[in-house]
Amino acid sequence: QVQLVESGGGLVQAGGSLRLSCAASRLTFSNYAMAWFRQTQGREREFVALHKWSGSSTYYGDYVTGRFTISRDNAKNTVYLQMNSLKPEDTAVYYCCVSPYTDYERALRFGSWGQGTQVTVSS
Repeated sequence: QVQLVESGGGLVQAGGSLRLSCAASRLTFSNYAMAWFRQTQGREREFVALHKWSGSSTYYGDYVTGRFTISRDNAKNTVYLQMNSLKPEDTAVYYCCVSPYTDYERALRFGSWGQGTQVTVSS
């Protein structure tokens, strides 16, 4: 059973930055795509960013392009999400996802998930 543990969430003012981390275990990390999604109450889980298993291919949701950066350290089995220029509408629970697929649609449907970390951006 894959295990994912997110950390780094918290309360930040608009315009500030946070860095989320997700440590993975019980898998061959480098064989999987890693992604971040977010969710607010009453809404569907929304794609944020995805990093393919190797190389530098990354993909972002429309609302975060240019502000967020996903990266991974295969030696540490960890994926990161650097969030800059945060806005109140970025407030959500952020979930880490590991997926054998490199498209976010199948990651959402077939991926394995962490427990989530709350990010709150105050105006």
